[in-house]
Amino acid sequence: MTSRKLGLALALALTAGAALAQPSPAKKALIDKIVALQTQGLADGLAGNLIQGPLPQLVTAARQALMQMPADKREAAGKAVDAEIKKFLDENVGYLKDKAAKAAPSTASALLDERFNEDELKQILTWAESPVSQKFGLANAELQKAVAQKVMTEAAPTLEGRLKTLQTNVGKHLGIQPPAPASAPKPAAAPKKQ
Repeated sequence: MTSRKLGLALALALTAGAALAQPSPAKKALIDKIVALQTQGLADGLAGNLIQGPLPQLVTAARQALMQMPADKREAAGKAVDAEIKKFLDENVGYLKDKAAKAAPSTASALLDERFNEDELKQILTWAESPVSQKFGLANAELQKAVAQKVMTEAAPTLEGRLKTLQTNVGKHLGIQPPAPASAPKPAAAPKKQ
């Protein structure tokens, strides 16, 4: 079973289970508060992950195709591809955020109701609403960004070289020759003395 089908089956099972046994009004109120606190971040993150999923393969294929184009057409084609990808992201990230924001409350409510009792929900809510939790959430986002930037700064030269090697090796397997490196201009010959 694919992960998409499994996720759909899980969501349907959770929703069906929630419909059978409704939580008490006090427990429902706690769940609603927790869901309200968590839904926006969840929708944003989920939308970003879903939209980025298919893009790396597309970008890799586009880069490979660009390398096979004549040099004089490569830059314009690259800009056009970048514009198409940006347009796709602009059109679809908001769409997926909206879908995730609509799906998250019912799905999250069912999961929280199933897995946590009222006392545990109170503890979660106390933590989620605390200034320390909010501060930690902000620091955690900044920490992840800082670590990602440091890793990419340090790893980019190595990864770029390895990617070029991979592209060359894949090209060899496909019978595609890499573009010849640009040669330095030759110095003008000195005029011959007569």
